Amino acid sequence: MSTVQGYTTDNFASLRDVLERQLANGEDVGASIAVMLRGELVADIWGGYTDETKTRPWQRDTIVNVWSVTKTMTFLVALMLSDRGELDFDAPVAKYWPEFAQGGKESIEVRHVMGHTSGLAGFDVALQPEDLADWDLCAGALAAQAPWWESRTTPGYHLVTQGYLIGELVRRITGTSFAQFFKSEVSDVLDADFHVGLPESEESRVSFVIPGDGNVVDGLDPTSIAYRSWMSPPIDFTWPRQRWWRAAEIPASNGHGNARSVALIQSVVANNGEFNGTRFFSEKTGARIFETQAHDVDLVLGIEVNFGMGYGLASSVTPLGPRGCFWAGLGSLVLMDQDLGITIAYTPNKMQFVPGSTRGANIARAAVEAALR
Repeated sequence: MSTVQGYTTDNFASLRDVLERQLANGEDVGASIAVMLRGELVADIWGGYTDETKTRPWQRDTIVNVWSVTKTMTFLVALMLSDRGELDFDAPVAKYWPEFAQGGKESIEVRHVMGHTSGLAGFDVALQPEDLADWDLCAGALAAQAPWWESRTTPGYHLVTQGYLIGELVRRITGTSFAQFFKSEVSDVLDADFHVGLPESEESRVSFVIPGDGNVVDGLDPTSIAYRSWMSPPIDFTWPRQRWWRAAEIPASNGHGNARSVALIQSVVANNGEFNGTRFFSEKTGARIFETQAHDVDLVLGIEVNFGMGYGLASSVTPLGPRGCFWAGLGSLVLMDQDLGITIAYTPNKMQFVPGSTRGANIARAAVEAALR
């Protein structure tokens, strides 16, 4: 009997085969996949188990930590504030957050934060893991420190820091936290089951992430920006198993949802700002997504990246269309293409941090091929 449940249109039935194959060969333990095409949910499937021992089946409402796919929620909110005239991507961060001007950062612009070129890829101060739940501590530390490099065109992936940087801009502009603004202005409006700071009432639905093989710092020079970024504080992939992590507001890394909720929200981007009768930003603002902010080998990731206004764009590593964008998070993936009107989301519990896995690529390829038929 198939372990995959849910619904697809006939055109997208191949996605069921892909997920069944990945569950059978052990690439996946449990996962969900969703595809929105021009406003219609054409695939919403899930399968496998929520635990390593394979005793609890993945359910329709299972949610999981999607790691850096959470960042796409901050990008969407930033686009909304920009469209309202409240956030200027070309203005200095210090215009909204005066304390940020410390450490020689007076000229760093909002777009540098969006494109991972601000030089704040990690923390100078020694943080304990649970310090990441202290918003004022983390935002204050980033405001006080100097950039780790000078070039504002050189990318260095802001693993955890980007969420505090964008989130503090949201707080300064709106007077409310990122999580509160996102909930009231995005997830509640779309009735999307996605949480930055998970309420205790939702705990029973969580599938804990399963760390993959390998180590992200193996072979890295301890003096390198990549090493310093991963080690400030030393990232432990079991953090999502602890309540403090799930309850905290860490907008770069600790969002909990499933493929359906991710696809629903990011369909706003695929539809260039409008979805389900609500316009979140204008087409003019949506075009800014595709303005390259940095295109080079990333100092932290060690691969070629092409960062637009937050989202990743086409590169030799990620072949996309001219109006395609995406981001991924240690296994999870969301990809949007405005020309196709498609949003593809994949949220597994088994993590990936060693290059070579094609799980997300297999799903994206099958979905795009189906959309083109």
